[in-house]
This record gives sequence, C-alpha cells and structure tokens, in this order.
Amino acid sequence: MLTRRTFLASAAAIPAATIFAKTATAAEPPVYSTGGVAINGYDPVAYFTEGKPVEGSPEHTVDWEGAKLQFASAENKAMFEGNPEKFAPKYGGYCAYAVSKGYTASTDPAAWSIHEDRLYLNYSKSVRALWAARKRHHIEQADMNWPGVLGA
Repeated sequence: MLTRRTFLASAAAIPAATIFAKTATAAEPPVYSTGGVAINGYDPVAYFTEGKPVEGSPEHTVDWEGAKLQFASAENKAMFEGNPEKFAPKYGGYCAYAVSKGYTASTDPAAWSIHEDRLYLNYSKSVRALWAARKRHHIEQADMNWPGVLGA
C-alpha cells in the first residue's frame, strides 16, 4: 500500500528521473546495457530463484539481443537458455515506468519486481514505488509503447 509519505517521496524523485531519462530520438538498442552488459552484470534468473539481485560472472555469459547477460552459475545460464522469454527483463531491461510514459531510462538492478512471472526493472526504488502504485495500468501502457519507444 502506498502511504502519503511514500507517495510524496516518490513524487519528489520524478524530476530527478526525468533528468536522466532519454526520449528515443535515434534508435535505441533493444536491450539496455552499460558497456555491452545488460542489468549491470546482474543475473536475471536469480531474481526468480533467490528473490534478490545477485551479481553474475563473465564466466557464465549469454549474448541476448545484442547485449551480454551474466549469470551467477552455469545452472542459471542453462535455465535462461531453456526459457529466455520467462527470465529476460521486460522492455529490454529499460525502466518499465519510463516505457509506460513513452520514453526510455536506465535501471538500477536493486529496483526490481516480479509480476505475473515477469521481471520488471526500474530507474530507482522511488520510481519503483510509483510503478507499484498502478502496476497493471503501467504494464498496459508500457506494452502499448514497446518497442516503439526505441525509435526508428
């Protein structure tokens, strides 16, 4: 439940989030990455199996949609390869809230949620609180905007 204090703190974070957000004017890559590594090197499978962000290893890497995903173990890598649609972050790992608003933004691996067996990442924990307040609505909007927000 979103309290007034949480809402006000989250609302205060919106200007900061929009400073770092990028409206897609040129084509964005289909997966958000830093230095070619998605999710800042965190293991997407671990969000499901361990319920928390876990750093991956360059020893266990998969090329996915033009970026590298890293996994904490060979087992997690194999799980991903067996069902990438289940474990890959929605919207290419871009901030799900931003995509729902029609733009792209970077993500923080600690600002995550799983909804209906899908991984969603957000710009920050404050933005994740905004996302959570109307999650179904934001997912509907983001689904309509994706992949159009990547540009042409």
